[in-house]
Amino acid sequence: MERRRSGHSGGVGAAGSRVGADGSGTSGAWLIAAVAAGCAVAVLVSGPSWALRRPEPRPAVDLSAMAAPSRSDLEVVRLDPDAAPPGGTTTVHAFVANRGPETTASPFTVVVTLPRGVAPEGPYFPADCEVLRGGHRVRCVFGPGLKEGRSATALVPVRLSPGLPLGALTGGSVAVRSADDPDESNNRQPFDIKVVETAAG
Repeated sequence: MERRRSGHSGGVGAAGSRVGADGSGTSGAWLIAAVAAGCAVAVLVSGPSWALRRPEPRPAVDLSAMAAPSRSDLEVVRLDPDAAPPGGTTTVHAFVANRGPETTASPFTVVVTLPRGVAPEGPYFPADCEVLRGGHRVRCVFGPGLKEGRSATALVPVRLSPGLPLGALTGGSVAVRSADDPDESNNRQPFDIKVVETAAG
């Protein structure tokens, strides 16, 4: 004798399985977990391995644990690069000293601006220095922890254009910025690159 069909056909679950009127499913155990705002929310208790899982909550940022800025007077010390011939290479030493009185608590950024006719040519130190403005500037970031009386140096190798005339290239500079340093009077220094004849072999 043919069994009569019930008037309740059941619904389709979130994973594509059919759920009966009593809440059970043909591909796993399903449970009605909550009813909110008049809508039933089905929660997957056990199901196929490809079923999506609820993402883990991201930890909240503890703002109270962030270090406050220190009192650290950062100073750029002028160092002119070694002389180089047209088409040759030299290295800009961006030398930054901490005059104190405290160890830096914040990162500081060193920006090297290059003269015309000079292009940066890595690798750099630190290795993650970024080239900006079409090669006219190089930006390097140092982490906190530079003690009073200590220094940090970014190294930026550069190549001179082959058509440069002999003489001094001006317009280069090294600058430093930091939330720890309220005195900006000593945060920038210029540098010159001497263009010389190729040394005789």
